[in-house]
Amino acid sequence: MIPRPELLADLSASYVLTSGATVSGDLVDAVRPALPGLDLRPGDSGEIDVRRDPGLGEEAYRLAVGSRGVEIVAGGRAGAFYAAQSLHQLLPDASYRFSEATSWPVPGVRIEDAPRFAWRGLHLDVARHFFPKREILRLIDLMAMHKLNRLHLHLVDDQGWRVESRAYPLLHEVSSHRPRTATNYYREPDAYDDVPHGGYYTLDDLAEMGAYARSRCVTIVPEIDVPGHASAILAAYPAFGATGERHDVLDRWGISPAILSPLPPTVEFLTTIFDELIGALGEAPYVHIGGDEVVLDHWAASAEIGAYRASLGLETANDLQAWFLRRLADALAERGARAVVWDEAFVSGGLRQDTIVMPWRGMGVGRRAAAAGHDVVATPVFPLYFDYAEASSPDEPMAIGDAITVADVAAFEPAPGDWTEAERARVMGVQAQLWTERVPDARTVDYRLWPRACALAEVAWAGPGPSGFDDRLAGHLGRLDAIGVEYRPQAGPHPWQRRRPHRPSGVRVVDVMARIDEMTHDAESTRPSM
Repeated sequence: MIPRPELLADLSASYVLTSGATVSGDLVDAVRPALPGLDLRPGDSGEIDVRRDPGLGEEAYRLAVGSRGVEIVAGGRAGAFYAAQSLHQLLPDASYRFSEATSWPVPGVRIEDAPRFAWRGLHLDVARHFFPKREILRLIDLMAMHKLNRLHLHLVDDQGWRVESRAYPLLHEVSSHRPRTATNYYREPDAYDDVPHGGYYTLDDLAEMGAYARSRCVTIVPEIDVPGHASAILAAYPAFGATGERHDVLDRWGISPAILSPLPPTVEFLTTIFDELIGALGEAPYVHIGGDEVVLDHWAASAEIGAYRASLGLETANDLQAWFLRRLADALAERGARAVVWDEAFVSGGLRQDTIVMPWRGMGVGRRAAAAGHDVVATPVFPLYFDYAEASSPDEPMAIGDAITVADVAAFEPAPGDWTEAERARVMGVQAQLWTERVPDARTVDYRLWPRACALAEVAWAGPGPSGFDDRLAGHLGRLDAIGVEYRPQAGPHPWQRRRPHRPSGVRVVDVMARIDEMTHDAESTRPSM
């Protein structure tokens, strides 16, 4: 979040923060990661005084800068960390570079602040295109700078499996790579790059990522998307499929009919995977289990699965999917984690009451989930799918459709005023999604995420902002320049960012939203919506 003017009260006394400054108090470890390059040192009395106030919320803080130094009062470690991030934003842009400078001027201010939403998230699809550990650690740093605190990693899809499994090693040996990748645009003739693509995180990588994230007040939310999107899994272990047939790791985009079996061996397989993930991360209060875009034809056609469904007293394949997801949610609850699902799983019914719903098909279904007593994280395609282009222009790099702008994101209200108070109370927060079918590298990740994620941070921390966001964003971009973020300029892409040109209006987001919202009213709308 970029500090808003109404949070700043001038104390008419500036201060100079010196490299090597001492920091004192019981939350020293929370402040230091937020001020890299300043070489802060703990001391008995410091220029930065950090204290805990149990009367504040865990993420709330008060920050005061005056002639005698800096005072931070926080409800908990996260509050102290975010106070230090706000302090850093008061320093010159050059403070975000590692340099030999020894001091920075800080204006005298008083800030009292706390987040509106507990869940302030970014989603990154590492299944369609893999991004190595170094990029995840960098993204965590950028999220922390913007007070974003949930990193949702989409670890498996038809096009790849992205984490080591010591119990089922063929997952990372076979399912983590494909021989080529589709390069054609939507509804164009098939074309491929004929370049092998792959990669996966070891469990040690995952442990490091989890610890690094926690040190920056970010929680990693792993996603194992089931029972559909299963081609990669079934390339390694076809016995867990509904038909027993082997599939190839998909090299094109779109959805495969490949689906896991709901039978007990599959549940046992997935609970073992959950144990590996949770054990590696160190803690995983949330695990996403998907439930979206499932083609149930193979379940309906299987005599064995049909007999199993009947033995459970279930009438339809949709009922069986609901049972399957609830069984996985039960297993996660036994391990101290809450299940998270996409909205198709809610529409099918039968979820555990503590399952969190992500309504990607619009806030209409999100409201129904909230009214049913489910916690909701707002994730609608418009305006929170950052794989859509920022403009309807061939100058943009290829995107799934158009257009979602910074202004669209900044104006989004996750808990609208026409919802009831009880419904609004169920909105845990907001999260933007970056699907990577057309995001082949880290430079494109930067382009797609920023500065739209700056607007997301505003909405997630404080809600849609007052006028003046564009001016404040313009000032903030200097910080991103200093860090080296290759964001999309507000005036349009640089010449070198105009790769694989976009096809304007091939898929218009307004048309998509109308179509998928209508589908949410069908209890059997598990089939692919896009």
